[in-house]
Amino acid sequence: MSSILLLFLCLFIGIGLQKVRNFPKNTAVVLNQYILYVALPAMALYYLPKITLSWDLLLPASVAWIAFGLSYLLFSFLGKHYGWSKKLTGCLIITSGLGNTSFVGIPVVEALYGKEALKTLIIIDLPGTFVVLSTVGVLIATLYSNQKKEESSIIKKIVSFPPLIAFGIGFLMILIQIDFPSVFSDSLQQLAATLSPVALISVGFQLKFKAYSKHFKFLALGLAFQLLILPAVILCLFYFVLGKSDLATRVSIIEAAMAPMITGTILASNYGLKPELSNMMVGFGIPISFITLAGWYFLIEYLVV
Repeated sequence: MSSILLLFLCLFIGIGLQKVRNFPKNTAVVLNQYILYVALPAMALYYLPKITLSWDLLLPASVAWIAFGLSYLLFSFLGKHYGWSKKLTGCLIITSGLGNTSFVGIPVVEALYGKEALKTLIIIDLPGTFVVLSTVGVLIATLYSNQKKEESSIIKKIVSFPPLIAFGIGFLMILIQIDFPSVFSDSLQQLAATLSPVALISVGFQLKFKAYSKHFKFLALGLAFQLLILPAVILCLFYFVLGKSDLATRVSIIEAAMAPMITGTILASNYGLKPELSNMMVGFGIPISFITLAGWYFLIEYLVV
């Protein structure tokens, strides 16, 4: 419960800091860079070496890839059909295709299913959401922004993305079955723990609540996909098609129903993909998701027995 309270507290702190003159206008940019260059890599290096590889990990790890693939197909089609700008299309692909599988996911999943369920959550988050963000997420952000589109430049952006480098190191450590010494590992854990509050403060600092915004219809469309359509697809695929009904399946469906990923929002904002809409997706998505998550939980408990 305290973790959920922290989500809203940090979001409101960020909103409050907008009124403090001593904070420069580029505060959010600095916080975002810290997240991408320090906190996210620390999280990967802390958690990955502790994972044991097995075939059972493939389904949970596929959730984020399915989500991003569907988001790309839907919003690239709608963007072309309705003549949306590339920045708007890219924003919706990234923010709707990446779920908040860790910051919101961890406290929610632990509250619903206990600590045992966190083993599945880590697989959904790291080889899934984390790698999608670091690879195809960066690719889409580059292609749909106004930055240079040369193939060599895009590849360089992906392979030099700090979280992906950290993931590569962590995955190599899984293969050779080693972990960092406990002193260094504990330090990584403490750095990783700063990710969620700093990210939420950054989002709050950029968030502007308006009675009217030209982005509201796109906000509704993005959140409808993220909170309603996507978990319905995962439920049908895992339960009705594949016949899975274990704890991993339940966690996978709940994780698919999470609000948009904060770091995905930061990625979109850093590439100039409609920063206002990107932050609205998180600012409105997190509180709304608690309502939709309750509905999905009761539906899962009724169906998946």
